[in-house]
Amino acid sequence: MTDQDVSSIRRLTSYAHGGGCACKIPPGELERVVEGLTSAGVKNPRGELLVGLATGDDAAVVRVSQDTAVVSTADFFTPVVDDPYDWGRIAAANALSDVYAMGGRPVTAVNLLGWPRDVLPFELASEVLRGALDVAHGAGCHVAGGHSIDDPEPKFGMAVTGLAHPDRLLRNNTGRAGQPLTLTKPLGVGILNNRHKVTGETFPQAIDSMTTLNDRASALALRSGAECATDITGFGLLGHLHKLARSSRVTAIIDAAAVPYLDGVRESLSEGFVSGGTRRNLDWVRPHLDAGPVREEELLLLADAQTSGGLLVAGEIPGYPVIGELAPRTDPGMPTMVIR
Repeated sequence: MTDQDVSSIRRLTSYAHGGGCACKIPPGELERVVEGLTSAGVKNPRGELLVGLATGDDAAVVRVSQDTAVVSTADFFTPVVDDPYDWGRIAAANALSDVYAMGGRPVTAVNLLGWPRDVLPFELASEVLRGALDVAHGAGCHVAGGHSIDDPEPKFGMAVTGLAHPDRLLRNNTGRAGQPLTLTKPLGVGILNNRHKVTGETFPQAIDSMTTLNDRASALALRSGAECATDITGFGLLGHLHKLARSSRVTAIIDAAAVPYLDGVRESLSEGFVSGGTRRNLDWVRPHLDAGPVREEELLLLADAQTSGGLLVAGEIPGYPVIGELAPRTDPGMPTMVIR
């Protein structure tokens, strides 16, 4: 590219229609797409597949020996920030998170890159890859190649393979009534990322949150004896909590005042910086939600589409806030979530 071409490059987030996990296919549509696959069942005569499509968990898990299981996942998205190095770091942390959410340890990753090579210089793609490599190495995870395509929109992520003990997994369908609910990262990165995309303002607190690995939270959850967890990403706290409560056949009761948020989130919400993905999340869970007198603005915060969010654990984890509890759901018609 010439100097003139380089000077014409716009902000990275302007080359994508959405950003981060907020550009996921809406959860209701996605469930309809895979419904036939789950209802048809999966051939598993030897019982090797421990976690598949049935509960919409965070990753697939296959037992390979008595004490070893392989955890497999993939995640990618369009730019969530304008800095390519930070985008790579965020995307890597987000992809690794699915392994941590299952109680595993990531061991190898391959890159997934889509790049508009006639529009954006490949030097920017190199920075994305460098950011991802640094985060993966910090997690003790090897990066070995990957796959790239010429794409009208820039996209990046990773396919990650991890290891776990088959008898010490974290799943989204093993929650039990009476257990507290712990959240390991504050919410609000979706709203701040939306503001960044619109205005160009930067939010270091959001980048710090999105690039923080969930390794410590996962290890503490396992150490405390937890068996049920999920990570909070594009479907927001309410979307992922609904899936957990539905799969576990319980009702989740959330204390809205106990949920932590990043600095600047409420102010940004009041100024209208809410992504379409967040509104779709709320629309999806609303039929399963008893929100009582809780205001719409509070529900949008709880439905905020996160990128590389924290873990939601059924159990109390030292050092992290308890935001609610699981209660019995004796009638299938009962809501999966109650907000107080």
